[in-house]
Amino acid sequence: MSEVERRALLKGAALGALAFTIDGGSAFLSPRQARAQGALFRTLTAAQADTLETVGETLVPGAREAGISHFVDQQISAPAEEALLEARILNVRPPYANFYRAALAGIDNASRAHNADRSFTQLTDLERIGLIDAMRQNKLTGWQGPASPFVYLILRSDAVDVVYGTMEGYAQLGIPYMPHIAPEKRW
Repeated sequence: MSEVERRALLKGAALGALAFTIDGGSAFLSPRQARAQGALFRTLTAAQADTLETVGETLVPGAREAGISHFVDQQISAPAEEALLEARILNVRPPYANFYRAALAGIDNASRAHNADRSFTQLTDLERIGLIDAMRQNKLTGWQGPASPFVYLILRSDAVDVVYGTMEGYAQLGIPYMPHIAPEKRW
């Protein structure tokens, strides 16, 4: 990576922007902006992204619009040592895409097994909450994938990060945003 590209990347990161692909080119955007502009997914399939958005929205309302799928996809598509995911903090073995694929498949398989062969995205809100609660408590019979309470923890953390880990998120919580180094513009 050239010094100029590195500086642009660091400046974008400092502003809360990440690199996304829009119309065949690369742009520094927030996950919310990437979702709104229809940024392409690099690693997640459309079905995986839909499941992740639905899980995120169930866990933390606003996660879908905040761009949880774009955030996770961008992070699992980048080098593991640069990931900002809770999965990295909790020592999930890279590549992180493997964890997310297995977790999302586990959720969808559990949904189909317990809800008349309906995917997680096809459930009612109450059914989604019930499945997530059973997952959190490790009470889903026949669960296949990473430990369900661990999946719950990781996906909840990602949803919280994307919804509340911004200046707007802090404002929603009524917490003054006091950065050590203030960004040059709002993100």
